[in-house]
Amino acid sequence: MGTNSESTTMLETEDNVPAPSHSRDDTAACIVSVKGLKENWQKWSDEHQEYQKHNPFSHDTRPSVVVPQRGQDDYGRPLQGSMTEQRGKDAHTHISREVQELCEVIRIIGEPRDSVEGGSSSDGKVITVEFGKLFEHYVTISNKLVGVLLRARKQRLVDFKGEMLWQGKDDHVLITLLQ
Repeated sequence: MGTNSESTTMLETEDNVPAPSHSRDDTAACIVSVKGLKENWQKWSDEHQEYQKHNPFSHDTRPSVVVPQRGQDDYGRPLQGSMTEQRGKDAHTHISREVQELCEVIRIIGEPRDSVEGGSSSDGKVITVEFGKLFEHYVTISNKLVGVLLRARKQRLVDFKGEMLWQGKDDHVLITLLQ
């Protein structure tokens, strides 16, 4: 800060760096920008209040708002066009890419074997790899191999015995590439 005479000729910014004094036109521009900030804040506030009216967990919920019930198409889903919906789509794309990379790694390091349960290949051969070998190879690619394996099994791209695979204990469990 400066003396009284300095404060009349210079204004201080947020970073405590002196700025040159403003003319009357600059003061009017400053007032307009504050007015714009106030209007933007009020607009956000109004939108948020309207959103809260439709939020089933808000105290502002009106009884007339229809809340999706279990079994309906939009139950447990984010609003169409919301950022939450976009983040979900992005996450789905990312995990799908990781599942495809996992299948490619299994194709590369796996060994062809005779299919016991009629795999997807026409010659009766499937590609398998032991979990321990896959874990040692995949550890440099991703730290979430087991989660990606579970997702790939859910999509019926791979199969293995057991509910969960543990390093060391399940190193000899065969993982079969189905597609």
